[in-house]
Amino acid sequence: MIIETNTPQETFCVGKKIGENARPGQIYTLTGDLGVGKTVFTQGVAAGLGITEPISSPTFTIIQEYETGRLPLYHFDVYRIGDIEEMEEIGYDDYFFGQGICLIEWANLIEEILPENLIQITIEKDLEKGFDYRRITVTGNEVNSK
Repeated sequence: MIIETNTPQETFCVGKKIGENARPGQIYTLTGDLGVGKTVFTQGVAAGLGITEPISSPTFTIIQEYETGRLPLYHFDVYRIGDIEEMEEIGYDDYFFGQGICLIEWANLIEEILPENLIQITIEKDLEKGFDYRRITVTGNEVNSK
């Protein structure tokens, strides 16, 4: 599924719809260059889950946990991970196979520990179509649960 947005608010709304449709145990990988809107998208997912607390990127903590919505949201940013053992130290499998949803930025860095049933989300810019234009591609299980 490909969705095009032209404002940060539209990108937020796409995330919100995904959050509204999220089911326990789903794992979303989130790929995109710096500044493409991954945090705005994640804020939308959180809103769709009913989470009202501020959402920020967990760049320096690896994971942020939000447990105030209808499902827990576990937001990973593994950009700074040194090796897979760091994921084992934080008990990643409790998150991956728990009752919340996981949203993982830079998931390509931990591919060897990711389960097969993923929902992959890629956000891309195209400056020729405008500064705020985003192309959001969703593949995996989410395509079947629109």
